[in-house]
Amino acid sequence: MSQLTDTATATGTPPETQTAGKVSLELDHARERRLYWAIADCWTVVRRGLLTYRRHPSYIAWQLGFPIVSVLLYGYVFGGAMKAPEGGDYRDFLMPGMFVMTMAFGLMNTAITVVTDSSKGVIDRFRSMPMAPSAVVSGRGVSDLLTAATELTILALTALAMGWRSDGGVLKTLAAFGLLLLLRFCLIWIGIFLGLIIPSPEAGGALYAVIFPLTMISSIFAPPSSMPDWLGTLAAWNPISSTAGATRELFGNPVASDGSWVQDNALLMAVGWPVLITAIFLPLAVRRFQRLSR
Repeated sequence: MSQLTDTATATGTPPETQTAGKVSLELDHARERRLYWAIADCWTVVRRGLLTYRRHPSYIAWQLGFPIVSVLLYGYVFGGAMKAPEGGDYRDFLMPGMFVMTMAFGLMNTAITVVTDSSKGVIDRFRSMPMAPSAVVSGRGVSDLLTAATELTILALTALAMGWRSDGGVLKTLAAFGLLLLLRFCLIWIGIFLGLIIPSPEAGGALYAVIFPLTMISSIFAPPSSMPDWLGTLAAWNPISSTAGATRELFGNPVASDGSWVQDNALLMAVGWPVLITAIFLPLAVRRFQRLSR
Protein backbone atom coordinates (compact mmCIF):
# COMPACT_ATOMS: atom_id res chain seq x y z
CA MET A 1 0.00 0.00 0.00
CA SER A 2 2.86 2.33 0.81
CA GLN A 3 4.40 1.59 -2.58
CA LEU A 4 1.13 2.57 -4.31
CA THR A 5 1.03 5.76 -2.24
CA ASP A 6 4.64 6.59 -3.13
CA THR A 7 3.99 5.89 -6.80
CA ALA A 8 0.82 7.95 -6.71
CA THR A 9 2.70 10.81 -5.10
CA ALA A 10 5.40 10.64 -7.76
CA THR A 11 2.96 10.46 -10.67
CA GLY A 12 0.17 12.54 -9.27
CA THR A 13 -2.33 9.64 -9.78
CA PRO A 14 -4.60 8.61 -6.86
CA PRO A 15 -4.03 5.02 -5.58
CA GLU A 16 -7.68 4.13 -6.31
CA THR A 17 -7.23 5.01 -9.99
CA GLN A 18 -4.06 2.93 -10.29
CA THR A 19 -5.77 -0.06 -8.63
CA ALA A 20 -8.79 0.22 -10.94
CA GLY A 21 -6.49 0.40 -13.96
CA LYS A 22 -4.62 -2.71 -12.87
CA VAL A 23 -7.87 -4.62 -12.36
CA SER A 24 -9.10 -3.49 -15.80
CA LEU A 25 -5.90 -4.75 -17.46
CA GLU A 26 -6.23 -8.10 -15.70
CA LEU A 27 -9.84 -8.43 -16.85
CA ASP A 28 -8.86 -7.61 -20.45
CA HIS A 29 -6.09 -10.20 -20.29
CA ALA A 30 -8.50 -12.81 -18.91
CA ARG A 31 -10.99 -12.12 -21.72
CA GLU A 32 -8.23 -12.46 -24.32
CA ARG A 33 -7.16 -15.78 -22.82
CA ARG A 34 -10.75 -17.08 -22.81
CA LEU A 35 -11.16 -16.07 -26.46
CA TYR A 36 -7.86 -17.72 -27.38
CA TRP A 37 -8.78 -21.00 -25.71
CA ALA A 38 -12.30 -20.92 -27.13
CA ILE A 39 -10.83 -20.73 -30.65
CA ALA A 40 -8.09 -23.28 -29.92
CA ASP A 41 -10.52 -25.78 -28.38
CA CYS A 42 -12.97 -25.24 -31.23
CA TRP A 43 -10.24 -26.10 -33.74
CA THR A 44 -9.39 -29.24 -31.75
CA VAL A 45 -12.99 -30.43 -32.09
CA VAL A 46 -12.94 -29.51 -35.79
CA ARG A 47 -9.78 -31.59 -36.33
CA ARG A 48 -11.40 -34.52 -34.53
CA GLY A 49 -14.43 -34.29 -36.83
CA LEU A 50 -12.29 -34.16 -39.97
CA LEU A 51 -10.04 -37.02 -38.83
CA THR A 52 -13.15 -39.18 -38.54
CA TYR A 53 -13.40 -39.25 -42.33
CA ARG A 54 -9.84 -40.48 -42.65
CA ARG A 55 -10.44 -43.29 -40.18
CA HIS A 56 -13.86 -44.19 -41.62
CA PRO A 57 -13.72 -43.75 -45.43
CA SER A 58 -17.24 -45.16 -45.71
CA TYR A 59 -18.55 -41.87 -44.32
CA ILE A 60 -16.99 -40.07 -47.28
CA ALA A 61 -18.50 -42.57 -49.71
CA TRP A 62 -21.97 -41.93 -48.26
CA GLN A 63 -21.87 -38.16 -47.81
CA LEU A 64 -20.24 -37.47 -51.17
CA GLY A 65 -21.57 -40.45 -53.11
CA PHE A 66 -25.24 -39.87 -52.33
CA PRO A 67 -25.39 -36.35 -53.87
CA ILE A 68 -23.56 -37.51 -57.00
CA VAL A 69 -25.84 -40.52 -57.47
CA SER A 70 -28.88 -38.28 -56.88
CA VAL A 71 -27.73 -35.82 -59.54
CA LEU A 72 -27.19 -38.59 -62.07
CA LEU A 73 -30.50 -40.24 -61.17
CA TYR A 74 -32.71 -37.17 -61.37
CA GLY A 75 -30.75 -35.58 -64.20
CA TYR A 76 -30.66 -38.53 -66.58
CA VAL A 77 -33.31 -41.02 -65.46
CA PHE A 78 -36.13 -38.57 -64.68
CA GLY A 79 -34.79 -35.55 -66.54
CA GLY A 80 -36.12 -36.64 -69.90
CA ALA A 81 -39.69 -36.69 -68.60
CA MET A 82 -39.49 -33.29 -66.85
CA LYS A 83 -39.82 -29.81 -68.28
CA ALA A 84 -38.15 -26.67 -67.02
CA PRO A 85 -40.02 -23.34 -66.71
CA GLU A 86 -39.85 -21.10 -69.77
CA GLY A 87 -38.88 -24.05 -71.94
CA GLY A 88 -35.26 -24.23 -70.77
CA ASP A 89 -33.07 -27.27 -70.20
CA TYR A 90 -34.35 -29.21 -67.21
CA ARG A 91 -30.83 -29.99 -65.99
CA ASP A 92 -30.13 -26.25 -65.74
CA PHE A 93 -33.26 -25.94 -63.60
CA LEU A 94 -32.46 -29.08 -61.58
CA MET A 95 -28.84 -28.50 -60.59
CA PRO A 96 -29.36 -25.54 -58.20
CA GLY A 97 -32.15 -27.56 -56.59
CA MET A 98 -29.81 -30.52 -56.12
CA PHE A 99 -27.25 -28.25 -54.47
CA VAL A 100 -29.96 -27.13 -52.06
CA MET A 101 -31.12 -30.70 -51.40
CA THR A 102 -27.57 -31.72 -50.50
CA MET A 103 -27.38 -28.88 -47.97
CA ALA A 104 -30.76 -29.88 -46.54
CA PHE A 105 -29.84 -33.54 -46.11
CA GLY A 106 -26.74 -32.44 -44.23
CA LEU A 107 -29.05 -31.71 -41.29
CA MET A 108 -29.53 -35.45 -40.80
CA ASN A 109 -25.77 -36.08 -40.88
CA THR A 110 -25.22 -33.45 -38.19
CA ALA A 111 -27.97 -34.80 -35.95
CA ILE A 112 -26.83 -38.43 -36.22
CA THR A 113 -23.18 -37.48 -35.54
CA VAL A 114 -24.16 -35.52 -32.43
CA VAL A 115 -26.48 -38.21 -31.05
CA THR A 116 -23.81 -40.87 -31.71
CA ASP A 117 -21.22 -38.87 -29.75
CA SER A 118 -23.75 -38.30 -26.99
CA SER A 119 -24.77 -41.97 -26.72
CA LYS A 120 -21.12 -43.10 -26.59
CA GLY A 121 -20.27 -40.64 -23.83
CA VAL A 122 -17.93 -38.55 -25.99
CA ILE A 123 -19.74 -35.31 -25.20
CA ASP A 124 -19.66 -36.11 -21.46
CA ARG A 125 -15.91 -36.64 -21.68
CA PHE A 126 -15.54 -33.30 -23.45
CA ARG A 127 -17.55 -31.62 -20.72
CA SER A 128 -15.29 -33.10 -18.03
CA MET A 129 -12.16 -31.67 -19.67
CA PRO A 130 -10.73 -28.20 -19.01
CA MET A 131 -11.92 -26.80 -22.33
CA ALA A 132 -14.11 -23.92 -23.46
CA PRO A 133 -17.81 -24.82 -23.02
CA SER A 134 -18.62 -23.44 -26.47
CA ALA A 135 -16.00 -25.56 -28.27
CA VAL A 136 -18.10 -28.72 -28.67
CA VAL A 137 -21.00 -26.90 -30.32
CA SER A 138 -18.95 -24.42 -32.37
CA GLY A 139 -16.44 -27.11 -33.42
CA ARG A 140 -19.26 -29.32 -34.69
CA GLY A 141 -20.65 -26.38 -36.67
CA VAL A 142 -17.33 -25.46 -38.30
CA SER A 143 -16.54 -29.08 -39.12
CA ASP A 144 -19.90 -29.61 -40.81
CA LEU A 145 -19.58 -26.35 -42.73
CA LEU A 146 -16.19 -27.41 -44.11
CA THR A 147 -17.68 -30.76 -45.09
CA ALA A 148 -20.57 -28.97 -46.82
CA ALA A 149 -18.13 -26.83 -48.80
CA THR A 150 -16.34 -29.98 -49.96
CA GLU A 151 -19.64 -31.59 -50.95
CA LEU A 152 -20.63 -28.51 -52.95
CA THR A 153 -17.29 -28.45 -54.76
CA ILE A 154 -17.55 -32.09 -55.83
CA LEU A 155 -21.22 -31.70 -56.73
CA ALA A 156 -20.49 -28.60 -58.84
CA LEU A 157 -17.74 -30.45 -60.71
CA THR A 158 -20.18 -33.30 -61.38
CA ALA A 159 -22.75 -30.80 -62.65
CA LEU A 160 -20.19 -29.19 -64.96
CA ALA A 161 -19.34 -32.62 -66.36
CA MET A 162 -23.06 -33.12 -67.08
CA GLY A 163 -23.18 -29.89 -69.06
CA TRP A 164 -24.58 -27.49 -66.44
CA ARG A 165 -23.24 -23.95 -66.56
CA SER A 166 -23.61 -20.81 -64.49
CA ASP A 167 -24.35 -17.79 -66.70
CA GLY A 168 -24.48 -15.25 -63.87
CA GLY A 169 -20.80 -14.30 -63.79
CA VAL A 170 -18.14 -14.94 -61.18
CA LEU A 171 -19.48 -12.70 -58.41
CA LYS A 172 -23.07 -13.92 -58.68
CA THR A 173 -21.89 -17.53 -58.83
CA LEU A 174 -19.87 -17.08 -55.65
CA ALA A 175 -22.85 -15.35 -54.02
CA ALA A 176 -25.07 -18.32 -54.94
CA PHE A 177 -22.68 -20.77 -53.30
CA GLY A 178 -22.54 -18.43 -50.32
CA LEU A 179 -26.33 -18.67 -49.97
CA LEU A 180 -26.11 -22.46 -50.12
CA LEU A 181 -23.57 -22.49 -47.30
CA LEU A 182 -25.71 -20.02 -45.36
CA LEU A 183 -28.62 -22.46 -45.58
CA ARG A 184 -26.37 -25.28 -44.40
CA PHE A 185 -25.12 -23.09 -41.56
CA CYS A 186 -28.59 -22.51 -40.16
CA LEU A 187 -29.51 -26.20 -40.53
CA ILE A 188 -26.43 -27.17 -38.54
CA TRP A 189 -27.98 -25.67 -35.41
CA ILE A 190 -31.22 -27.56 -35.97
CA GLY A 191 -29.17 -30.73 -36.38
CA ILE A 192 -27.18 -30.11 -33.19
CA PHE A 193 -30.35 -29.37 -31.23
CA LEU A 194 -32.10 -32.49 -32.52
CA GLY A 195 -28.99 -34.58 -31.92
CA LEU A 196 -28.97 -33.52 -28.26
CA ILE A 197 -32.60 -34.49 -27.68
CA ILE A 198 -32.85 -37.67 -29.79
CA PRO A 199 -32.31 -40.71 -27.54
CA SER A 200 -30.30 -42.94 -29.91
CA PRO A 201 -28.66 -43.07 -33.36
CA GLU A 202 -31.36 -45.49 -34.49
CA ALA A 203 -34.03 -42.93 -33.67
CA GLY A 204 -31.98 -40.35 -35.57
CA GLY A 205 -32.52 -42.33 -38.76
CA ALA A 206 -36.21 -41.45 -38.53
CA LEU A 207 -35.28 -37.88 -39.46
CA TYR A 208 -35.20 -39.04 -43.06
CA ALA A 209 -39.00 -39.32 -42.91
CA VAL A 210 -39.12 -35.60 -42.10
CA ILE A 211 -36.39 -34.24 -44.35
CA PHE A 212 -37.42 -36.14 -47.49
CA PRO A 213 -40.96 -34.67 -47.67
CA LEU A 214 -39.51 -31.26 -46.79
CA THR A 215 -37.30 -31.37 -49.87
CA MET A 216 -40.06 -32.79 -52.07
CA ILE A 217 -42.60 -30.09 -51.14
CA SER A 218 -40.41 -27.34 -52.54
CA SER A 219 -39.23 -25.95 -55.85
CA ILE A 220 -36.23 -28.29 -56.05
CA PHE A 221 -37.70 -30.55 -58.72
CA ALA A 222 -40.77 -28.70 -60.00
CA PRO A 223 -42.25 -25.17 -59.88
CA PRO A 224 -44.80 -24.65 -57.07
CA SER A 225 -47.22 -23.37 -59.73
CA SER A 226 -47.47 -26.93 -61.12
CA MET A 227 -48.82 -28.20 -57.78
CA PRO A 228 -52.32 -27.89 -56.28
CA ASP A 229 -52.90 -24.40 -54.86
CA TRP A 230 -52.57 -25.33 -51.17
CA LEU A 231 -49.50 -27.48 -51.77
CA GLY A 232 -47.95 -24.89 -54.07
CA THR A 233 -48.30 -22.26 -51.34
CA LEU A 234 -46.52 -24.51 -48.84
CA ALA A 235 -43.79 -25.21 -51.37
CA ALA A 236 -43.32 -21.53 -52.21
CA TRP A 237 -42.93 -20.56 -48.53
CA ASN A 238 -40.56 -23.43 -47.81
CA PRO A 239 -37.15 -21.92 -46.87
CA ILE A 240 -35.53 -24.49 -49.16
CA SER A 241 -37.51 -23.07 -52.10
CA SER A 242 -36.26 -19.55 -51.37
CA THR A 243 -32.64 -20.65 -51.53
CA ALA A 244 -33.32 -22.70 -54.66
CA GLY A 245 -34.99 -19.75 -56.37
CA ALA A 246 -32.28 -17.30 -55.32
CA THR A 247 -29.44 -19.53 -56.52
CA ARG A 248 -31.18 -20.15 -59.85
CA GLU A 249 -31.49 -16.41 -60.29
CA LEU A 250 -27.82 -15.82 -59.44
CA PHE A 251 -26.65 -18.71 -61.63
CA GLY A 252 -28.73 -17.39 -64.53
CA ASN A 253 -30.70 -20.65 -64.71
CA PRO A 254 -34.47 -21.04 -65.30
CA VAL A 255 -36.43 -19.63 -62.34
CA ALA A 256 -39.66 -21.15 -61.00
CA SER A 257 -41.77 -18.06 -60.21
CA ASP A 258 -45.51 -17.59 -60.51
CA GLY A 259 -45.48 -13.93 -59.54
CA SER A 260 -46.09 -14.44 -55.81
CA TRP A 261 -44.29 -12.12 -53.38
CA VAL A 262 -42.17 -14.81 -51.76
CA GLN A 263 -40.89 -16.09 -55.09
CA ASP A 264 -40.27 -12.63 -56.53
CA ASN A 265 -38.20 -11.80 -53.43
CA ALA A 266 -36.29 -15.07 -53.29
CA LEU A 267 -32.94 -13.34 -52.67
CA LEU A 268 -34.32 -11.51 -49.64
CA MET A 269 -35.95 -14.65 -48.26
CA ALA A 270 -32.83 -16.77 -48.92
CA VAL A 271 -31.05 -14.54 -46.41
CA GLY A 272 -33.99 -13.89 -44.09
CA TRP A 273 -34.98 -17.52 -43.51
CA PRO A 274 -31.47 -18.71 -42.44
CA VAL A 275 -31.02 -15.68 -40.17
CA LEU A 276 -34.36 -16.38 -38.50
CA ILE A 277 -33.68 -20.11 -38.14
CA THR A 278 -30.22 -19.45 -36.69
CA ALA A 279 -31.61 -16.89 -34.23
CA ILE A 280 -34.05 -19.53 -32.96
CA PHE A 281 -32.05 -22.75 -32.94
CA LEU A 282 -28.53 -21.58 -32.10
CA PRO A 283 -29.59 -20.43 -28.58
CA LEU A 284 -31.70 -23.58 -28.21
CA ALA A 285 -28.74 -25.80 -29.12
CA VAL A 286 -26.39 -23.99 -26.73
CA ARG A 287 -28.94 -24.04 -23.91
CA ARG A 288 -29.64 -27.72 -24.45
CA PHE A 289 -25.91 -28.50 -24.35
CA GLN A 290 -25.50 -26.52 -21.13
CA ARG A 291 -28.38 -28.48 -19.51
CA LEU A 292 -26.98 -31.93 -20.34
CA SER A 293 -25.41 -32.40 -16.89
CA ARG A 294 -28.44 -31.15 -14.94
